[in-house]
Amino acid sequence: MQQVFIVAITLFLSLPTAGLARPADWQAGVEQEAARLDRLHTLIVVHRGEEILALDLRNQGLDTPANIKSLSKTVLAALVGMGIKNEVFEGTDQPVIETLGNRVPASATDGVERITLGHLLSLQAGLQRTSGGNYGPWVVSDNWVNHVLTRPFEDEPGGRMLYSSGSSHLLSAALTESAGRSTLALAREWLGEPLDIDIPPWDRDPQGIYFGGNNMLMSPRDLVKIGELYRNQGRVGDQLLFEEDWVEQSWTGRGESAYTDDPYGYGWFLRPLAGETGYYGRGFGGQVLYVVPALELTVVMTSDPTPPSPGSRYLRQQFQLIEDHVVPVLR
Repeated sequence: MQQVFIVAITLFLSLPTAGLARPADWQAGVEQEAARLDRLHTLIVVHRGEEILALDLRNQGLDTPANIKSLSKTVLAALVGMGIKNEVFEGTDQPVIETLGNRVPASATDGVERITLGHLLSLQAGLQRTSGGNYGPWVVSDNWVNHVLTRPFEDEPGGRMLYSSGSSHLLSAALTESAGRSTLALAREWLGEPLDIDIPPWDRDPQGIYFGGNNMLMSPRDLVKIGELYRNQGRVGDQLLFEEDWVEQSWTGRGESAYTDDPYGYGWFLRPLAGETGYYGRGFGGQVLYVVPALELTVVMTSDPTPPSPGSRYLRQQFQLIEDHVVPVLR
């Protein structure tokens, strides 16, 4: 813990302190509160593009890839946006069956032709969920894409948000089929190269499609780069990795989470903190990427990903840490 303190305080002392609380007091308060979250592994705070705090509380490594669980959905949504920019997809209104080719089974549920890429991105496909109690039967099935496309409808496409990793997995299958390359290869080219991100292989389904909604591996510092990409409206230097309006589309609420009531866009939840509009992606166990554009702030937290998950209570504690101990020093 002493080493963590020294690293973080050194980073902070190197920055201008005009208008900020005393660095030592601020650092001590954040570290003390962070240590109370016994699942928390890492915490990184980036302000105006500069890393001002980096805590590795459990010696997991700030540059070591970690399982980001369903935060993978946020990264996958970025890949879909890049797929549109690179003309692999026509746009979010394109029916998903057009992108899957012969991966659509003859037994697909009537009506799946009405599901668009946008519906999958916002988790509004309307099909029975493959998360929660339905997760196990799905991931032990011999064809994950077929399993999703043969689920019954529980709502209309574009209706209420039905949180389902199967919806995100269809997007990975669509990328693979439409681009003729694996989701991993696309992620390394479209994200890894321009952002200097290391993306190791992760789980695949029985047909070799990389898991679209879970278990990606990414380091805390590389997650920061995803957040900063969105905060900067898709720009990296003189490159624009998305269409002009992609970030706005992604940060527009459509459905709402049944667990937190937070609106959900394309891979991002919307949640205000300290009176400012913020956007976040999250994964099981407390993997969080949070961006507050008005404060020029990006925060990453990784946590113990093993069951049981503390759920919404722990998420609230993570956001409280940001609201009470990070945001005030930036104003």
